[in-house]
Amino acid sequence: MAKTNPLTFLQQVRAEVSKVVWPTRREVFLTTVMVFIMAALTATFFALVDILIRSGLQGILGLFG
Repeated sequence: MAKTNPLTFLQQVRAEVSKVVWPTRREVFLTTVMVFIMAALTATFFALVDILIRSGLQGILGLFG
């Protein structure tokens, strides 16, 4: 692999960074809101599953205990 000098490297980095399509403020806001909604739904789902499993196990252990 050929080595490049630091100046050429920095020029290549600037050229690549200029090709990046940055999200708009609205896109960032909407995706952030969606992440929080999905996290809340996931937490609620697992909390309900935990309650159901705990209740079921307490019921089963109550029969034999």
